[in-house]
Amino acid sequence: MKIEIWSDVMCPFCYIGKNNFEQALNKLPFKDEVEIEWKSFQLDPTLDPKETQDTIQYFREKKGVAEAQAAQMLGQVTQMGKGAGIDFNFGKTLITNTFSAHKLLHLAKKHNKSNEMEEALFIAHFIDGKNVGDTEVLTALAESLGIDREEALQAITTDQLDYEVNQDIQEARNNGISGVPFFVLNGKYAVSGAQPAEVFENALQQTYKEAVSPFKDISGENGASCDADGCRI
Repeated sequence: MKIEIWSDVMCPFCYIGKNNFEQALNKLPFKDEVEIEWKSFQLDPTLDPKETQDTIQYFREKKGVAEAQAAQMLGQVTQMGKGAGIDFNFGKTLITNTFSAHKLLHLAKKHNKSNEMEEALFIAHFIDGKNVGDTEVLTALAESLGIDREEALQAITTDQLDYEVNQDIQEARNNGISGVPFFVLNGKYAVSGAQPAEVFENALQQTYKEAVSPFKDISGENGASCDADGCRI
């Protein structure tokens, strides 16, 4: 069973959604049969990759949200994060263009380490207050996961992975995905937003059940039938 997740590094709800999703998945007996693919999405591609802003400044200048209102919103997200096991550090968070971070994520995918890289990027951005648009920061994250520094540097500073990132973004647009996180379960069902773990658990169980059994019984009742153990009326 395949789960595709559209996400952006600077989206706190994507981090919360990831933790809730993983909490649900880890409870299920078929967790090892689930393939997860992280997909790129940019909430604000207009940001200058050479500049950073603090979170309050970004809300004030780019979104037109008053400082007090922005602080209140961040407080609410912080409380949500605690419920998902995340200690957001919005006082240190640096907002910047995330395209290079998405390129690194696609490189990690080639090494079967995309989930680890997604987590590393979230921690770097939301906990450690690092600039996830900075080449040195990104190459250090790659090295921490055993990816060669020069390979990471090549991926980040050239356009060799631009197509993959843009393909994800275009696919989201084609499917009407306008917000993240957005989870697509086996190409059939969707779960949008940072839903509670219970919602993910139910959705995963339903999707897996249908994936294992390709037929859906719409008869409503068990009719007379026979199987290997005998016949029933």
